[in-house]
Formats: sequence, C-alpha cells, structure tokens
Amino acid sequence: MTAKGSVIRVAGPVVEAKGLQDSVMHEMVEVGNDGLIGEIIRLEGEFATIQVYQPTTGLKLNEPVLGTGSPLSVELAPGLIGNVFDGIQRPLESIRQITGPFIKQARGVTALNREKKWTFNPTAKVGAHLIGGDILGTVQETDLVEHRVMVPIGLQGKLTKIASKGDYTIVETIATLEVDGKNADVQMLQKWPVRTPRPNTKRLFATVPLITGQRVIDTFFPIAKGGSAAIPGPFGAGKTVTQQQLAKWSDANIVIYVGCGERGNEMVDVLDSFPKLLDPTTGHPLMERTILVANTSNMPVSAREASIYTGIALAEYYRDMGYAVALMADSTSRWAEALREVSGRLEEMPAEEGFPSYLPSRLAEFYERTGVVETLGQDDRTGSICAIGAVSPPGGDFSEPVTQHTKRFTRVFWALDAELADARHYPSINWMTSYSGYIADLAGWWHNNVDEKWNGYREEAMRILQAEEELRNIVKLVGPEALPDKQRLILETARVLRIAFLQQNALDPIDTYCSPQKQFKMLKIIVDFHHLADGVVSKGAPIFKVTELPVMEDIMRMKSGIPNDQLDKLEELEKKMHANIELLEASLR
Repeated sequence: MTAKGSVIRVAGPVVEAKGLQDSVMHEMVEVGNDGLIGEIIRLEGEFATIQVYQPTTGLKLNEPVLGTGSPLSVELAPGLIGNVFDGIQRPLESIRQITGPFIKQARGVTALNREKKWTFNPTAKVGAHLIGGDILGTVQETDLVEHRVMVPIGLQGKLTKIASKGDYTIVETIATLEVDGKNADVQMLQKWPVRTPRPNTKRLFATVPLITGQRVIDTFFPIAKGGSAAIPGPFGAGKTVTQQQLAKWSDANIVIYVGCGERGNEMVDVLDSFPKLLDPTTGHPLMERTILVANTSNMPVSAREASIYTGIALAEYYRDMGYAVALMADSTSRWAEALREVSGRLEEMPAEEGFPSYLPSRLAEFYERTGVVETLGQDDRTGSICAIGAVSPPGGDFSEPVTQHTKRFTRVFWALDAELADARHYPSINWMTSYSGYIADLAGWWHNNVDEKWNGYREEAMRILQAEEELRNIVKLVGPEALPDKQRLILETARVLRIAFLQQNALDPIDTYCSPQKQFKMLKIIVDFHHLADGVVSKGAPIFKVTELPVMEDIMRMKSGIPNDQLDKLEELEKKMHANIELLEASLR
C-alpha cells in the first residue's frame, strides 16, 4: 500500500478522501472496511476524489482508504476465453459462489484462477535475446484458441531458463530472463492498465473485410478487420440483436462482447444462447472464442464507464498474439451516461445536453485503439481490433451528442430505422442513411476472393434502391399504376432487393448466416433479372407479365431455401431465370 487516508464525503459512486497526498492520478484504491475497488480521478493536495466501482451503500465517514500503488488493471493469462466478467474484471461465477445470485461485495476475488493448471508448451530457445512481445510458448486455452504466452512489454534480455513442457499455474515461473545482470522471472500471468493503450511496432492499412454473414453489411456497408463502426437506433430497432448476430457469425478469431448498461435480460439471452451456438467454420461452441463483460443497468454506474476500457484492454492482449479481435460494445450511450453522472457528482461545467465537455476525447481514445497493427516482437506478427459500438439516441434523434461525436471517429455508420423495424424488416439498417468508408479499401479482397464484378453489381443495386426512393413520393400522390412500366419495374426490382436480399431472418437456420459467395450470386441474380426484364419491357411486355414469371417465387425464396454449400442451385436458378425471360420475349413475336 502506498498511502492511507479516510473517507470524508460520499456522493453516490464518488467518494472524497483525506490523507492521500502520496497517491497519484488513476491509482487504484480500496475504499472502506469492505475494500471497495475505486480509482483516483482528482488530486488536490492531500484530498483525493475517488470513483468507486462497487455500490457505496452503507459506506460511512472515517472508514479507511488504502492506495494500492498501481492503476486499475486487467489480469492477462490463460483462462480469459469463455469467462464472464463484470465491468472491472471480477468473474461473476466466482462471485455467485460466494454471495449467491445477487452480486454483493466479494473481497479478495481474483479475475483468473490461480490454482488451475495449464499445459505449457515452450517454443523459445535458451540463449535467445528476447524483447517484449516475443512468444515464450503456447497454451491450448480452448479447442479454438491457442494462447501465446508473451514476454511482458518493457522487458528484454537473454533467456537463461524456460520451463519444460508440462502443467503449470498462471503464477508459477515459466521462464527467466537476464536483464542488466539480474534475473527476471516471468509468469503466464501479466497485468496491464486498462486506460493505457498497448504499444505496437506499426499501424497498417485495413484491407480485409470482417465477414459477418449479414448481407446488408457485407455487401452494401462492409467493415474491415481493424475497422470501427457505429450502430445507432431508437428503442426496439434491433441494435442488440444486430450486435449479437455480428458476435455469433463474424469471422474474427476472438469476440469480446461488452454489455455496457443494457438490460439484464438481454445479457441473460447472450449467456444462455452463446454456449449453445456452434461456430460456422469449426462446429465448436462459440464461447470457446468469446469473452463476455457484463455490466447491466442495475450494476454500479461507475463500473459501466470502466467496462469499455476493460474490454478494449483484453482485445489488445489477444491482438498482440496475432489474432483478429471483434469487440462489441452495447451500448456506448449508456457508457456516456455514466460519464455524465460522475461529471455531475464532481460539479463540473456541463456541455451539450449535460454531457461532460471531454466526451469527444473519451470516445476518440476508445476508437483509436482499434486498427490493424504489426505487433511488438521479432516474428512479424500482425493483429487487429474491430470495434462496433451501439448507440441509443433518445427518441432515435441522431443529432444528439453521442451519435454525432461517434460519427466523427468511426468509418462505418449502420443507421437503424424505426419504420423498417415496425415493418419487421431486420436488420433494420436504412440503406439510404447508412454508409461505409471501407468500400474502396475492401474491393480488392472481393475481387480476388469472390468475384471481380462485385463492386459493379453492388453499385447497380444501390442505384436501383436510390431510384425507388425518388419514385416513392410520386407513388404516394398518383399510385404505381400511373407510372410507365420501366419505372414500375424499378419499384418491383427494389422490392425484390429489399425482401429477398436486404431482409434476413436471424432465427432461420439457413438465412441467419450468408457466405460471401452466396451473397454475390444472390445479388447477381436480382440485378441480372432487372436488366433482362428491362429488355423485354422495352419490347412491349407488360409489367404484370414480368412479375408473374414462375422464377419470381424461386428468387424470393432463395435466401432461406438454398444453403451456403449448395451454390450450384443458385446457378440452376440463374439458368431458369434466363429461360423464363426468353419464353416471355418469344411470346411477344
């Protein structure tokens, strides 16, 4: 302990203490007789203002405050994957065993199990000169994740001893480095301050998409591995379901889901469904590559603010191993509300809508920790963090501060629409107000791995949807029957795009995930149909003849009727479409 003081004032999650003149900013402290975890957020002489991350109910004046000498940190070692933590990385299952189903103060609970043994397989050689980030050995953390035990950042020297292959706890010494003539022991367990970004060698351009299996995202508004995205939307528009779909089906190596201030039943649904879901590529449970950070709306509001940093610090650790990490934050609006409440307790001058003036900088600090990087170490590893933050603007007002500032720091904007949600169109991502800044960066990947015509078909589909939007006001006034057949064909094709492509059923075992190859073939069929139909309409075919073609029903059902591994059926459907159009054209002669 570095300093000892006492409580002189309690204001909800904010506590003032006296006698901490030897402490430093952001030092973690233990408050009161129960040892509540807190963090110093203001220092004025011997007086300290502390943000407490556990309920302060029952805390009395003059109770002790003890400084720990270290900042708020996360524990990093095997055992993270598959675990469920609260906002300050306390394992909820361990707390439940001590206090029961209702979370209470549980002093002495560690984030990771100190007694469980892990099979360590050394890979570094004695005598090698190692630097921070170099891999000492591996542990098979789950069937899906190989945990790479790294030299702690900031430590470098000659490897003089390394443990043989065997079972060790995370606190046993597995290696010894000679640093400036002294021996430094290394364990599997490391710690890292949550508010300090882990360093890297170099930032790289993001050129590989995060494949989510959601057509409206992957095809129209893609996000890169290492990218950042916002999902704003009003209550009931499907933010949480969309994020859960991304967590379930994205091709990231590691998924970290941060439930930040959302309702408890939504986190319960995640906890209940994830262990039962299987990874689409390996067949193993998704929890074998997932970490959950649960800080629901009935948990301490100050810990809600810390949960975002806990999640991103864990993400950086696995990024440094060379993995692609996807971080889901649901929602950053609740996180911002926590900032607003603590700021109010501190009597700071509020900015727009009561949020603190430093809200934009805090959002920037979070999103700038994403990206593709060349990690520390001597083996040229690359890793990435993709952050997807849900935003809950009151009343769906996208002009409010959290949404507007988030748009400044993210390159993808998936705007959820209440009208689409009311019409049961999910994902309710509005194709007219959403955008992606990664389309040009990712076009090369689609060209090389799916089809070189991907961007052309995507742009053509967007033109059809935009043309429909322009015609909607005319249709409202005079009805679709007053339009010429060519414009009515645009409306029909747009309807097919909306229902057969953009709309996706998360509960359908086939439609819940759509591979990139199937997405392109589906889009190609719809756009090609439009061009073929436009040709026969120009030759005099009435529009009702086009809409009554037998192939139309097959096109509308292809999303749920054709599995991802049966793309030959889509090719058969394309041939059938050509045959139907040719028959119609022949009937005009």
